[in-house]
Amino acid sequence: MQITPGAGGMYCGNCFRDNALVAEWRRQGHQALMVPLYLPLKLDEEDQSAGTPVFFGGLNVFLEQQFPWLQNMPRGLRRLLASPALLRWAAGRAAKTRASEVGDMTVSMLQGEEGRQRCELEDLVGWLKERGQLDMICLSNALLLGLAPRLKRELQTRLACQLTGEDSFLDGLPEPHRSAAWRLVQTQARVVDVFISPSRWFAQVMAERLQLPPERIQVVPLGLNLEGYPPAPAAQFSPPVIGFFARMCREKGLPVLVDAFVQLRQRGKAPPARLKIGGGCGPSDEPVVEEQKRKLAQAGLLGEVAFHANVSREEKIAFFKGLTLFSVPVQYNQSFGMFLLEAMAAGVPVVQPATAAFPEIVEATGGGVIAAPRAEALAEAMESLLLDRVRWEQLARAAHRAVHTQYAMPRVARMFLEVVGQVRAA
Repeated sequence: MQITPGAGGMYCGNCFRDNALVAEWRRQGHQALMVPLYLPLKLDEEDQSAGTPVFFGGLNVFLEQQFPWLQNMPRGLRRLLASPALLRWAAGRAAKTRASEVGDMTVSMLQGEEGRQRCELEDLVGWLKERGQLDMICLSNALLLGLAPRLKRELQTRLACQLTGEDSFLDGLPEPHRSAAWRLVQTQARVVDVFISPSRWFAQVMAERLQLPPERIQVVPLGLNLEGYPPAPAAQFSPPVIGFFARMCREKGLPVLVDAFVQLRQRGKAPPARLKIGGGCGPSDEPVVEEQKRKLAQAGLLGEVAFHANVSREEKIAFFKGLTLFSVPVQYNQSFGMFLLEAMAAGVPVVQPATAAFPEIVEATGGGVIAAPRAEALAEAMESLLLDRVRWEQLARAAHRAVHTQYAMPRVARMFLEVVGQVRAA
């Protein structure tokens, strides 16, 4: 069983990853269950959680946190407030996901049965008991570790937990919530049988932060459902198009990439490139997007940039096929980056900052270049590739080949189950 937080009206990389894993396990003949938390999942593929209730409904979690006397509200009322339609409506109007705004709620959730959402945990455990014996429960990220002790005790099953950038979120909490949350994560981690990291780099980071022996964390890379992606590299070299596809926010480096694009055009050495910006854009991201549009207008380049927000899967694949180079200069410690696989699956070389897991991914695939994490360095790296078609073609072929062999979802799903099998046999 896979437990995954939903993001309501926002696309979520972890949701895509978990949904694709469950779909592939089912294709391979395994019984797999996907349970959404907080909000319904927003996906561009078939929803593997369809028909499953949303537990820890976002409205209930918020109300129980703000008004402790509501912790004992009637179960019928909690179910009503957790209806998918109501949660989608609420998510479109007020969704606080930034660490600085949800410190008290994060700590309460990590407290599990001692927190203010203990009735929600009771509902989840009771529902799971009715499903019969489970071989393994997998938590989508370490922020769900408050569930771990009760699930382990009540269901007598193995627990796995994926690791996906939780350190940046926890470090962003204000004190005293930051220290309290890290202590709770470290404590609750002790009952988990195996942690799964998408990169060696992040496995090392979290072994230290969680105070765990390195062998407790296994590395299984992200995988990609390749249905609809071209069987051969499809990227275009001319006219050149630079691409960005992620949440349109500062944390993902959108302002840095726009600066790099402006500098690339102002240098005037490479053929004039256009910029395509795609990905998730919620209410809190719109001011950042407007700021970039003003910056581009001042440089006389707004007409050379197209924005594609919240696109479908088919539109996303078409987006990548129309690129020459791709870059998401993330401003925090990214544990992997699904967007890199999506670009490389179309044969698009990537230009990434020399930070976090990016050097590891580029080295493993041979599908891009690494530059210093500054706009001018990214612009120079892009310019170098746009002036060297032979090297660009080599990187495009390597990128496409690596994703279609090493990171294809059937292979990654089997790797995941091999790790699970080893834990069960231990």
